[in-house]
Amino acid sequence: MNRYCFLLRVRPDRLDEYRERHAQVWPEMLRALDATGWHNYSIFAADDGLIVGYVEADDLAAAQAAMARTEVNARWQAEMAPYFTGLHGQPPDEGFQLLRQIFNLDDQLRASGEGPGR
Repeated sequence: MNRYCFLLRVRPDRLDEYRERHAQVWPEMLRALDATGWHNYSIFAADDGLIVGYVEADDLAAAQAAMARTEVNARWQAEMAPYFTGLHGQPPDEGFQLLRQIFNLDDQLRASGEGPGR
């Protein structure tokens, strides 16, 4: 399973509402994310509107493409788009800035023969 981290920016004046919307994501959206390969998906928000997302997937591009084929994702992205800045017409789930992982403790412990949790 691969790890992915991404950045987005929510309009600060809409951040509270954005948080509320994510406190109770539609059950059909949750099921679609799970069925299309999004795992251990988390979203973090700074008070200035910076959004940091983390997700694990075998292949993020394939998971994104599978979500793009769902009707629920089209509705969700349309409702979420007004919260964001800097997307230049892209849906939020396609307009994020993907970050490259440069360190993972468990991976390095395994590589050294130590193993995590020892």
